[in-house]
Amino acid sequence: MPVPFFAKGNRMFLPITREEMLERGWDQVDFVLVTGDAYVDHHSFGTAIIGRLLESRGFKVAVLPQPDYKSITDFQRFGKPRLGFLINSGTVDSMVNNYSVFKRKRKVDEYSPGGKAGNRPDRAVIVYSNRAREAYKDVPIIIGGIEASLRRLGHYDYWSDKVRRSILLDAKADLLIYGMGERAIVEIAEALEAGIEAKDISWIKGTCYKAKEIDMDEDTVMLPSFDEISNAKEAYAKSFALAYRSNDYINGKRLVEKYTDTIYVVQNQPQPPLEREELDDVYELPFENEVHPAYAELGEIPAFREIKFSIVSSRGCFGGCSFCALTFHQGRQVRSRSKESLVKEAEGLTKLKGFKGYIHDVGGPTANFRAPACKKQLKSGVCKHKDCLYPAPCKNMDVDHKDYLDVLRAVRGIKGVKKVFIRSGIRYDYLMADKSDAFLKELCQYHVSGTLKVAPEHISDRVLYYMRKPEKKVFVDFAEKYRKMNQQLGLKQYLIPYLISSHPGSRLEDAIELALFLKEYGFIPDQVQDFYPTPATLSTCMYYTELDPFTMEPVYVAKDMEEKKMQRALIHYNKSENRDTVIRALQKADRPDLIGVLLGNQRGNRGNRNESNQRIHKNHAGRKKAAQKRKK
Repeated sequence: MPVPFFAKGNRMFLPITREEMLERGWDQVDFVLVTGDAYVDHHSFGTAIIGRLLESRGFKVAVLPQPDYKSITDFQRFGKPRLGFLINSGTVDSMVNNYSVFKRKRKVDEYSPGGKAGNRPDRAVIVYSNRAREAYKDVPIIIGGIEASLRRLGHYDYWSDKVRRSILLDAKADLLIYGMGERAIVEIAEALEAGIEAKDISWIKGTCYKAKEIDMDEDTVMLPSFDEISNAKEAYAKSFALAYRSNDYINGKRLVEKYTDTIYVVQNQPQPPLEREELDDVYELPFENEVHPAYAELGEIPAFREIKFSIVSSRGCFGGCSFCALTFHQGRQVRSRSKESLVKEAEGLTKLKGFKGYIHDVGGPTANFRAPACKKQLKSGVCKHKDCLYPAPCKNMDVDHKDYLDVLRAVRGIKGVKKVFIRSGIRYDYLMADKSDAFLKELCQYHVSGTLKVAPEHISDRVLYYMRKPEKKVFVDFAEKYRKMNQQLGLKQYLIPYLISSHPGSRLEDAIELALFLKEYGFIPDQVQDFYPTPATLSTCMYYTELDPFTMEPVYVAKDMEEKKMQRALIHYNKSENRDTVIRALQKADRPDLIGVLLGNQRGNRGNRNESNQRIHKNHAGRKKAAQKRKK
């Protein structure tokens, strides 16, 4: 057999053309993996993980990246797959990928060659599934990835401004995998290999399937019907709360959503998370850690630029931020890779072409989470009616950075590594709950380069309540502690906050409070995101229903585009182009007295970041001294 073209020089990507398939000596593949991203054989891309995992189990897998979705030709590229089509939209929901929060078409696609937009359709999972069905009517279609996972039940869709059906129905797929998917895809593949028809595969955890009738039991919850949630916001909020609290593999229930008397969507209980040894095995699969050579002349994949020299160390997040979909996708149970596996990968990075000594990240959804929040979770699951960090760290939480520090010390001690950054973000409230300052010290000493980016997201305690983020005082105390640590180390390093405008619960006066805080403490935020209602987040439920689904109390939501622009402009009040909008906002809020306060000394577009960031420390010290004086 001739040596496959992409196997020369020990390079073997999964085939993306018929020619590459034939070079492997295959006349048929078991699975065609369809994705909205370009093919990057790296473990940060779900397509690569699923493809390599199935390959390791003996299945023949071809990848169909960014196919021409206007015809069936590309879907017939490899011939009829023996076992099925596996379809995802890519790393990001296709609507989020294609449109800005203001519903304007994006000009750049971070996951396409050269950053070129337009290579994937809107609602990619549905479109790809329909083309695959047209190409081969009797081939099973299994959908997964972030788009399928977060749209697995009836959901509010921001772009059409309505409640849509489960994507399983609209895609006319046979099965839907939600969550990370490794366990589920292997079980499905083995069932198909055994000759079981896709329509009969109904027992696998972490999947959704269609049913004509339902047998109810104590482990099954009937959600409000689709008719109910699409016609009554109270019913939608109730349904969301039930699904949100049933997302743990230990105490989660089987969920049923009725569409008609003969159409039900059933969500099985979640899969258990991969344990440490299993995670090590997945991340040590034989990835090429490169973009497929077919894109060489089309330009780099922008998203891969940062990822290439980064290491994923953990999964899951018990942070519980309202606006984040991680709780619904990866779950709250944190698991991490071993130090040995991470060191092995880091050593491999030092040998890659283009490595200059800098590892961009060793982290995950939250970098400084490496284990379950408490030991109780391992036996009883996550608490259904209680958060780990909100409104304050739970007294049962195990706060310990020793394992993460051990990993960071080992990685930065590798020959050829100059600096290890932590760019996936830390939870400063978790750090503040640690009685030891060892992690903060080494964070400042070794893992920050001038500025540390953290995410308070807002500063109004009312808004933070709906965000499920720590109160303002925690951030201010952290900023002071960070300042003192850098002073102790003889370093000049600063904080830059990430902020969200127009989040549910945020009124114009809250945005003004935030602007005044930024002015007083001298922060000039680097990134500001207007709240984006994406599928399956708690914040999106509040945005649509204007209710808190856990209390059913009303929530104020800024939906008027002019007010949304005002709230965003107030955060960047220092920018000259926002001046008129800020004035209109202050006049609307009946606070014209603040025009001079915020705009009186406006200094150009960005101001002096270092000088302004230093002000928080002086203000904090001044306030502390004044408080002590009052006590005396």
